[in-house]
Amino acid sequence: MEVLKKGGTAVDAVEAGIRLVESNPEDTTVGYGGLPNLLGEVELDASIMDGETLAAGAVGAVKGYEHPISIARKVMEELPHVMIVGEGAERFAREMGFEKKDLLTPKAREIWEKGLKEKAPDIYGERAEYLESLRRFANLAVDPEKHLGTVNFIAMDSRGHLATGVSTSGWAWKYPGRLGDSPVIGAGNYADSRYGAAACTGRGEMAIRLSTARSIVLYMEMGLSLEEAATKAMLELARLKDRFWGRVSCIVMDAKGNHGAFSVGGPSKYVVMTEDMDAPQELPRVEIPVPNKK
Repeated sequence: MEVLKKGGTAVDAVEAGIRLVESNPEDTTVGYGGLPNLLGEVELDASIMDGETLAAGAVGAVKGYEHPISIARKVMEELPHVMIVGEGAERFAREMGFEKKDLLTPKAREIWEKGLKEKAPDIYGERAEYLESLRRFANLAVDPEKHLGTVNFIAMDSRGHLATGVSTSGWAWKYPGRLGDSPVIGAGNYADSRYGAAACTGRGEMAIRLSTARSIVLYMEMGLSLEEAATKAMLELARLKDRFWGRVSCIVMDAKGNHGAFSVGGPSKYVVMTEDMDAPQELPRVEIPVPNKK
């Protein structure tokens, strides 16, 4: 909010807000302190989109860099590409002057080790025959009590321009190299200042299959209200057949600055702040009932 009050752009505000969360070691869903994959490696994904120009940048499976959101912005501004991943993204980060950092905190390592000791003791013991076939342990990432999460921001500046940003360390104990919806423009992140913006968190594979963020904005373009657009997209998720079906949530803002948040598969909350507020306000998301799901 301070960035916006000082005349900064929506893109500036989104990046600044997400960087704060990426640097917080107590948040195990993103950046420094994010929970690692099956091999104990912290892999980060992020994307950012300028709703005024529809320019976007994204990075995936990045190791050793605390602020993937800033790398994603550099992709948007410096490259002819939208997304780069893995070693290529890390090479680009070095070229842009980003500093390397060990992202695995003692807290995150403890959670990771506990999960492996309880549910995959063979891989925790690093027996070669198990490490050669990680796929048998991939279901750890979709355990009902799994640790997952994402930080997503939508901002509107004084010019009425919208921007969205998403950053995550992905599912804990995920298969190395897994990407969810966070770096996928249209799935976990989409902004168009003419109509609105949306960003998602949860089981990203579902949002990828339905292009959830883009769908919400498209429905608003077609004339649906914010609530109608988000509800329609959530119902599509609710009906999706998926062996590992899980909760998906979204935050939404329309072109007039109206906002809301919605969830399917369980309750959650979101935080909002406007220029006339002294402090952020936490509000419940609208939970959409899941038909014929147990």
